Amino acid sequence: MPREFQRGHKARISDLTAGTDLYVGVQISAPGLNFDISCFGLDADERLSDDRYFIFFNQPKSPEESVQLLGAQAGDTESFRVTLDRIPPQIQKLSFTATVDGAGQMSQIGPGYLRIVAGGEEVARYSFDGSEFTTERAVMLGDFYLKDVWRFAAVGQGFDGGLEALLKNFGGEVLEEEAPAAPQQPQQPQQQPAAGGAPGFAPPAQSAAPPAFGAPSAPASVPPAPQPQPAAQGFAPPAPPPGTTPPPPSAPHPNVHGAPTLIAPMTPPGGVQVPPPGPAPAPYGQPPQPPYGQPPAPSAPPPPGYGQPPAPQAPMPPGYGQPGPPPGYGQQPPFGQIPGQHTYGVPQGAPPGGAGVGAALQKFRETPTGQRWTQQNSKLIRVDLGIGGQPVLARQGSMVLYQGKVDFSYKGAGFAGRIVGNATGQEMQLMRCTGQGQVFLAENSTMLHPIELQGDGICVSAENVLAFDESLQYEVRRIEGHGIPGGALFTMQFQGTGTIVVKTHGTPVVLPVTPTTFADCNAVVAWSSAAQVIVSSQVRMRRNAYPGDTGESINLQFRGAPGNFIVVQPYEV
Repeated sequence: MPREFQRGHKARISDLTAGTDLYVGVQISAPGLNFDISCFGLDADERLSDDRYFIFFNQPKSPEESVQLLGAQAGDTESFRVTLDRIPPQIQKLSFTATVDGAGQMSQIGPGYLRIVAGGEEVARYSFDGSEFTTERAVMLGDFYLKDVWRFAAVGQGFDGGLEALLKNFGGEVLEEEAPAAPQQPQQPQQQPAAGGAPGFAPPAQSAAPPAFGAPSAPASVPPAPQPQPAAQGFAPPAPPPGTTPPPPSAPHPNVHGAPTLIAPMTPPGGVQVPPPGPAPAPYGQPPQPPYGQPPAPSAPPPPGYGQPPAPQAPMPPGYGQPGPPPGYGQQPPFGQIPGQHTYGVPQGAPPGGAGVGAALQKFRETPTGQRWTQQNSKLIRVDLGIGGQPVLARQGSMVLYQGKVDFSYKGAGFAGRIVGNATGQEMQLMRCTGQGQVFLAENSTMLHPIELQGDGICVSAENVLAFDESLQYEVRRIEGHGIPGGALFTMQFQGTGTIVVKTHGTPVVLPVTPTTFADCNAVVAWSSAAQVIVSSQVRMRRNAYPGDTGESINLQFRGAPGNFIVVQPYEV
């Protein structure tokens, strides 16, 4: 199951997949609009210092082919092949962008996405739609950036000026004369996927991958192979008779076994039903007919029963059941290979070799190991304690199963911690997981979201925290307010380097707080620690002097610089 990203989310590529040869697909569309999807290879200063790393329709690959434009396929408007191991050291970031070609705005687009596929399996997806934009004509969808290791960030930042604004932002220039050269190479993206390891880049996990790359070539070579084989087996025996009778030479000529079916009815005029079906000559089994009736059934057994007229009749009785063995003089081996077993019992034994239980449960199998935190599905996550070498703190009772050597111990908050927890409502009942095994965590079928912190911070209510690395620092944070009982609200602030798993009821939404944003304090799950938050109340004498209440009298007000966000769930605690 791919990991769902929201705007502003970041993750190490190694946490998504162990592969480095990746497929990046972009789907974006709007009625009456065309889009140019490009990739900018930027240096450490986030500048386009080398024009050869501006990958677009007129320059479909970088010099060393570390980034290649593949074209539209598998439902994607545009696709790329990114080989991280081949990217030169001067390139520190790959920025994937989309611009409107002509008039139009990004607010007109329908639901779209940027997805990452490794080995034919989708591992990450960032979804977006027109409601996230206004007058923008260009947008930076996502970045691959190098920070010790390669990472992915869902950006979703727009520009009003279109492609020209993007180029200026990256330090490039627009050359007007290069525009007419665009229509000359629309076919290069189509050739690239076929030559660049196509089977490894099929975007859909297993369904559309084969037809996109492997299917066209495979079937082309398969049909010719079986045709010569039946020709050699079915028409080799009739070759001797042609020496005695002139008509047979015409029989081997049509390899489509059309001649035998037409000649057979001419010999026995009494049979009117022979012409329609090809295999009909075999059931008739007339003594004068065996020479011509051999191709349909006795293609394999012509040597043993070729000279005997009843040869075609002998194979038929075995198909009718037990009465067949007595008349069969030795013709059973060609059909059943084993005389003691029923010839038609072999097909009956085929179903047991079908899909079975294993195939039915294949989609629920454990996600391969390799990362410390691995999401098995939207409601179950696995942590490998052997990777990273540090313990994990998890909510008591959240373990559903574990493998290997794992020790669970009580993690107390101390006397002072219990007092603070009771006073603020932010007390967490935790257990400490240590060892070298793997622990699977879940709680009440809530949706789980692993968030990786790289020196930054996030504020989460204690009741929305499932587990986190012990390396993270956490403390109770006070949210100031006025006009409410107690004068303040409280939350937990986590910061440092590590992963925290947040749980939500339903699929949350991530919103920027650049414009002032108000949210229900019971629905807010988390927010960036750099955002300013205060309690906003609508307590008025005039409103409270009369009975009745809207239920929305106390909210949280958020605001901050670009990059700050809040996470809100469709559920009020």
